[in-house]
Amino acid sequence: MRSVLVAGLDVGSACTRAVIGELQRGHYHPALGVLGVGRSRTVGVRRDVVTDLEAATECIRATLREAEVMAGVRIDRVYLGVSGDHVAVDSSSGVVAVAAEEIVQRDVARVHEVAQAVALPRDRELLHAVPCDYHVDYHGGITDPVGMSGTRLETELYLVTGSSVVVGNLTRAVEKAGYRVQGRVFEPLAAARAVLAEDEKELGVAMVDLGGASTGITIHYEGKIRDLGVLPFGGSTITGDLIRGLSIPFADAHRVKEQHGSACARLVDPADVVRLPGVNGRGRSVPRSSVAELIEQRLESMFRSINRRMHETLPKAELGAGIVLTGGVAATPGICEMASEYLSAPVRTGFPAECLAGLAEMIARPGFATAAGLALHGADCFMETGEGASTVTSGLVTRVGAWLREFF
Repeated sequence: MRSVLVAGLDVGSACTRAVIGELQRGHYHPALGVLGVGRSRTVGVRRDVVTDLEAATECIRATLREAEVMAGVRIDRVYLGVSGDHVAVDSSSGVVAVAAEEIVQRDVARVHEVAQAVALPRDRELLHAVPCDYHVDYHGGITDPVGMSGTRLETELYLVTGSSVVVGNLTRAVEKAGYRVQGRVFEPLAAARAVLAEDEKELGVAMVDLGGASTGITIHYEGKIRDLGVLPFGGSTITGDLIRGLSIPFADAHRVKEQHGSACARLVDPADVVRLPGVNGRGRSVPRSSVAELIEQRLESMFRSINRRMHETLPKAELGAGIVLTGGVAATPGICEMASEYLSAPVRTGFPAECLAGLAEMIARPGFATAAGLALHGADCFMETGEGASTVTSGLVTRVGAWLREFF
């Protein structure tokens, strides 16, 4: 039987993840059945920028092949996540006159076109134009103006742009791996799609996506995006502190962070020790509390910066659903308790859960939020346009297509 497949690919600075899902219809809210998951350590990418095209290509190919083997299918296209401090978010407004008795979709498209008519530098490209508000005859707070009567339609958009070189090289790596990039999505938007419920967006919620090289932020209130941006720090910043503080190389610092890290030194047993490699095979031991102190100090600095950003956007009292932490760093033990202290709001860990079925338990962790959100974004696009998904008609066709791709 004909099935519709979508895939999300998150090429992070530390880890590359892929999720393949099948669109499951017949539900009031269509669900995505998770079929396959891939994960590998990222090589050829540093701070969200491709530094070795061939190495990045092999990493992407290996990750997607792992997901395909688990799913038992082959895909030909992916939705690709884009993040990093090269991404910029600016606001823009547009206004058009409405000639008919009521506003139609064509009027909305026109006002979006006017708001997007901004001259971009040659080295920048537009990733998204995200509506944050509509005004009809000067009355704001409108989510969807279609069908309303009025003579003047105005909108405010967030224009998300990225470096053409950075985005182009990442796209090239995916294409060299043998896949088509169906769409490029700003990663905080994808992560929010996977971890936030609609009622949370109505009540007011801030999502903080703690990635490897950068931290994405989205703030929602009354169903609209009130802030969208990226901050230039993440898990690699913590790793750097461990390298300097413990005098160990990068690989060992990353291992210590993953296996022995804690966000709160007071939650660590004082008797716990961490074995570190030494010169000429002579290792040494340090208290685990010392590792936790280094991590806690860096997280404190990060959360203070996040708090300042959030304070500029929305009063804490309007965050009825609190704050959601996601991304690989969000798996650090004790991070919610620490974040709640410095952000002065309820905090929870966000993992993919919305509209997922199948092998959903395999990605029920914060590090898979972006990859799952990219796949969900692909499902949304298919439901709206009927395009953008890999279509498999039978197992035989799948095997023949795989054979052809291997040899040609």
